[in-house]
Order: sequence, then structure tokens, then C-alpha cells
Amino acid sequence: MHDFFSPGRSDVMSHQAMITTSHPLATSVGLKCLYDGGNAVDAAIAAAAILSLSEPHMCSIGGDCFALVAPYGDHRIHAINGSGRAPSGIDVDQLRKDFPDGQIPRDSCHAVTMPGAIDAWYMMHQKWGRAAWGSLLKPAAHYARAGIPVHQRVAMDWAEDMENINDADGQRFYLNNGKPYKSGQNFTNTALAEAFDLIAEHGRDGFYLGPVGQDILSKLNQLGGYHRPADFASIQAQEVTPINGTYRGKTVWECPPNGQGITTLIMARLCERFDMVSLDEADFVHLLAEISKQAYGLRDQFLADPDHARVSVDWLLSDAVIDKAAAKIDMTTASAFQLSDFPTHPDTVYLSVVDENGMAVSFIYSIFDGFGSGIATPEFGIILQSRGRAFRLDADHPNVIAPNKRPFHTIIPAMLTDGDKLTGVFGVMGGQYQAVGQMGFLINHLDRGMTPQQALDAPRSFAIDGELQCEPLIHAAVAADLSARGHIIQLANSPIGGGQAIIRDPATGLLMAGSDPRKDGFAAGY
Repeated sequence: MHDFFSPGRSDVMSHQAMITTSHPLATSVGLKCLYDGGNAVDAAIAAAAILSLSEPHMCSIGGDCFALVAPYGDHRIHAINGSGRAPSGIDVDQLRKDFPDGQIPRDSCHAVTMPGAIDAWYMMHQKWGRAAWGSLLKPAAHYARAGIPVHQRVAMDWAEDMENINDADGQRFYLNNGKPYKSGQNFTNTALAEAFDLIAEHGRDGFYLGPVGQDILSKLNQLGGYHRPADFASIQAQEVTPINGTYRGKTVWECPPNGQGITTLIMARLCERFDMVSLDEADFVHLLAEISKQAYGLRDQFLADPDHARVSVDWLLSDAVIDKAAAKIDMTTASAFQLSDFPTHPDTVYLSVVDENGMAVSFIYSIFDGFGSGIATPEFGIILQSRGRAFRLDADHPNVIAPNKRPFHTIIPAMLTDGDKLTGVFGVMGGQYQAVGQMGFLINHLDRGMTPQQALDAPRSFAIDGELQCEPLIHAAVAADLSARGHIIQLANSPIGGGQAIIRDPATGLLMAGSDPRKDGFAAGY
């Protein structure tokens, strides 16, 4: 139970429907959609559209998304891959000449992969939606015109990420007279409202084939991009087969590669070899760091677009691979980091929805970096993602860029089932942190018996880039213990990740939800 003498919030409970997002107005719009007869897919799309405006540094209709859907009356979990591909005409040899260090710069037009989010939204709606398509985008269009108050965490991120907006159109739409928007100021983007109007009227074609698509293509071609109309016309989200693994007798569901959900499943297999409950704080932080190093090492070595991958999901989760990784973990000594050239990035939004019929959606949406590439389109003010920065230029790398190839993705929605009953819809934001964050949530909930809110509130740490990042409330004695084992401790200068979660009691049907205090959002139900 929540300690009512301490800061924080209680879990939100309901027997019918629930939504939790990282922004108050997104939660409110999604909840109203449910009240008005929409289902979980409808509410997720309506909330995601709001997030495009309320957290423009985190997501955009110029970005990508992934989703897991558990339809009413269907015991299967469905996975949607809404990630875009590299342009079909991209000249890889020229890119190697232009970027001899092997890294595609964040602010380059070549970091802009084809945006897959809108096609995924439309596909999900056509398959499962119940409300009228156009109605789902009207609230976002309204707030784009009337303005949306900038909330506190968003304002903090805006100030930190504003240096990424070095494109003239980006500065025109996303800076306030050259400065970041501050908490309480009203952010408007009437040009984006017009884009929402066109998408509402014409569906996915209103984005890809009409003036909105032309606006994007013209900007990218002006900057030297290889993007062509045929690339936009051929964009197609895919329903793919989800992958799963077990943890403490429950089944954890993830989208398959090119997402990093398999990294969580690798970590779960490793964690099951340890008693995560009896560890003291220093042992727990150390063990989680060592497990994550092994899992992320496998991720960076092998993960890629499945059409181009060299190893299978089954192999990565095999006893032989897990046994070898587990044998490298020493509780007394921090291991060396495996070499990784994957770029660090912290920016994503995630939301969970369960409707009154039991349909559930786990949904994540991103532009990779803060304000993505920083490039915005001149007519409709759409920020374009920098997801192509995840590609490598080394011909021997599994994630090497190639025409029509999808890059490795960090954004991962998750679900939890007990037998054939859905018991959890959860996700953790924060770029590379997401797999560790999901594992931390599972440990807190399933091993330690925490409620969703408690599991999200718990302190966080993350081993990355040669350091063990810890949130500032870590005890000095714990930090000293970890340093003695060889960890380089770095106190995080901003909160580590964020998350949302809805847990359903299979016996009573009670929905219990939490929303991460590291963000501005909240959970709500009825």
C-alpha cells in the first residue's frame, strides 16, 4: 500500500476500462473516446495523436510505432510493426564516403527513414477500430489550433533538446522566438492541424499520397535525400507474429525483431536463474547491470531487420546461448562492457489501454532523438524522425543500411498473460533503457509483489556507455559497494525512463494502473 506520509500517488482502479499515458490531455482524450463508445484501439490512436502535439520532442506523425493488440474474444496477441524503411534508392557507397566514421548524423536527411506510424494507425483501425476514423484525429487538430499547455517535464525536455532543432522550419514551428517553450506556455501548430484534417478525411492516403506526403518529400529532396514518391506509396505496416518467453510462470509478450523486445526475454531467462527477492540493494543493482550487459551484448551483435538477420529468435533464447551468458556473471566483480556502436537516445512515448469489453492495446511511438532529426516540413510543420541513425555503414554489421531495410528499433510494447488470460499491459520508455526497464518492472511486480504504481515508482539504474547510471536517491553506501566491485557510478542528470502499466486481476477483473512519476501523465478509468 502507498505510504500516505510520503510523496507519490496511489494506483488507479476500475472494473471496466482504463487508459494510462505520459501526458494528462492524452489520457483525458483517450478516456473520452472510451466513454463515447470507442474501443481500446480507437482510444490508443486518439491519445497518440494528442501526444504528437503535447510531447513533440518525443513523437510525431513523421515517426514510427509498434503495438500489441489483444482483441475482445480472441485469446491471441497480435503484433503490429509500424516501422519505416530506408529509401529504395539510397546510395550506400556514397554514404560511406560522406560519413567515413560509419555514423549517420542525427540532423542529416539520411537519418530520416520513411515514417510508418500513420499507416500502422490506419491498419489497426481498419482491422479492429469501432469509432469513425476521422473522429479520432479531431481532438489533436483542435489542440493544434487552440494550443496545448506545456507541462513541467515536457518543458524540461524541451530546454534540453532545443539544440537538436537546427533546421529553419523546425525552429519556426518548435521554438518560441528562438527559445524553448516553458512550463505553462501555450504551444500551437496550426499547420499540423491541417495535416490532421487531411488524414482524418482521407485516411492513410491523406498522409502519404497527398500534399502532406509531398511536403515531406520536397523537404527531404531539397536536402539531398534519396526518398521518392514510390517509397511513400509502398509504405505498409505489417501484422507480425509476436514472440514470447516466460518469467515466474507468466508469459511475457513482445514484438519480434526489428524491435529489441527479445532483449527483455533474454534478460528474463537470465533473471530466472537467480533469487531476485533475497538480494540486498547493492547485489540487486549489480546483478541487473551484469545481466543487462550480457543481453545487450547479444542484441548489439545480432539484432537486425528479420529479413536480413543472421540468427533466429529461437537461437538467441536457446539454453546454449543463455548458459554461456549466465556463466560470465560474477556477483563480486563488474564485467567489461561489450563494444557497442549503437547511438544513445532517450526519447519515446508509451501508453496502455484496456476497454470495457476486455480489448487491450500496448502502444509505443517515437522519433528516436529529442525532436528527431530536428528537420520539419515547411507547409505542415511535421518533425521527421532520425531513426536511420540506428543503421550502421559497416558492410559486415547485421544492422548495415540497405535499400528498403528497416533499422533496429529500441521501442517495445509488452503484455503479460497467465494461461490464456491477459494480466498485464505495460511498457517503459527511455530509448535503450526500455528492455532493462521492462525487466525491472517485471521483477518489481512478480518477484516483489509491487502494484503497478509502486513498480514504476521504484528507483532505477542502467549500465550503459561504460557507466552505471543511478538515480540520485541511491544510498551512498550502496554506491560505494558498487564502486568497489568495479562499476563507474554516474548519477543521472535526468530521470531514467518513464512507463505506464495496467494489471488485471484474472479472478475479479479488477484493473489497477500506474503512471510513471518521472513524466507528466496519469492513469484514469471508469
